[in-house]
Amino acid sequence: MAFKILRKNCCGLDVHKTWIFACIGITDFNGRTGYKQARFSSFSKGLQDLADWLGKYSCSDVCMESTGKYWIPVFNVLEKTCLVTLAHPKYTKPQKGNKTDRKDAKWICDLYMCGMVKPSFIPPPDIRQLRDLMRYRMKLTNMLTGEKNRAQNCLTVSNLKLDDVFSDVFGKSSRSIIQHILDNSGQQFDVAPFIDRRCKHPVEEIQAAVAGAVSREQAAKLKECLLHIDQLNEHREHIETEILRLAEPYPHQLELIRTVPGFSAAPLTAVALISEIGVDMSVFPSAKHLVSWAGCCPRNDQSNKKVKSTRISRAGCYLKPLLVQIANSIIKSNKYPECKERYRRIKARRGHKKAIIAVGRMLLTAIWNVLSKLEPYSPKGYLQDKLAEHSVVISKAEGLALLRKRGYIFKDELAAGSG
Repeated sequence: MAFKILRKNCCGLDVHKTWIFACIGITDFNGRTGYKQARFSSFSKGLQDLADWLGKYSCSDVCMESTGKYWIPVFNVLEKTCLVTLAHPKYTKPQKGNKTDRKDAKWICDLYMCGMVKPSFIPPPDIRQLRDLMRYRMKLTNMLTGEKNRAQNCLTVSNLKLDDVFSDVFGKSSRSIIQHILDNSGQQFDVAPFIDRRCKHPVEEIQAAVAGAVSREQAAKLKECLLHIDQLNEHREHIETEILRLAEPYPHQLELIRTVPGFSAAPLTAVALISEIGVDMSVFPSAKHLVSWAGCCPRNDQSNKKVKSTRISRAGCYLKPLLVQIANSIIKSNKYPECKERYRRIKARRGHKKAIIAVGRMLLTAIWNVLSKLEPYSPKGYLQDKLAEHSVVISKAEGLALLRKRGYIFKDELAAGSG
């Protein structure tokens, strides 16, 4: 079987930690392809030698697998002079049992030559740096949550019920009480001077909650946990300062994204979004391409006219949790009836999880339109009445109830109520 050659001069790279195997395929006017193979070190000098070797054969089209983090230095060097295509390993997997590093590079070259490789989305360098810091901030947040859980365990085993009387155990009032207990172990004290006046629970109940006893071992562990929590908070503040500096070139895009439901509360929420998808929506031909890239749409798994699975993919492991978190918050608010109505309709027949993913897809589609058209978000069109495909017979009471759900208010009812 012969495949049509789309690229007459291209290169396939098999990237490893220490070595990079390269294979250039050059096709002449008679349709015969010759190969040039070489091995390069993954050190900076080796990467520069690779760029010079590609320039020697006038090769500007390069394809490689996304192997861990090892592809990033190669991409950073080659993107200056070449058109680099990053491919998911599932699209370049060779035949089992007949596999070497040089054969892998040649196989990638052949697939790329015939146009059988799907390129991955790689944002520009500034967005990549912003993405790296936002993901590191997320890791710091996860570490902070884990450390708070360990500190809470110390309080629980010491029978200090601060979580029952304070909404935030690590807030100002609760933290001052914990510090006093650690500094004066085994001594009774009055908690009234440490409590803020806005605290909802009575002083007597808080006094009863701190009647436990902290052992020496638990006190030592709790001190280290609190110290680590303070350090993590400081590290996260430094990272957030750097993140806001990197986001300064995109004030207009961030303001547009903040008009979308759920993105106006926290300033870093919109920054987290553009760190994953960028600000140039021309790389996604349509909103459906963006939704598919983010893993928020059902997969195509059909054989013999039978749908085997509609599960969403594992893509968007950083973007999808953000959308789900925002969707869970906006469906509880009456400020965005279009999202609440969509969630209610889908939940009734598909369940909560699928309905939340559908709302996340709705948000991502709105973001694509906002960044593509450079216009603020508008709910127009979501709540417009759609004509039914066939006539439906309902009673007058059901029709009035349907209109009320859509937000319509009848003036005669208001007049009757006021009279």
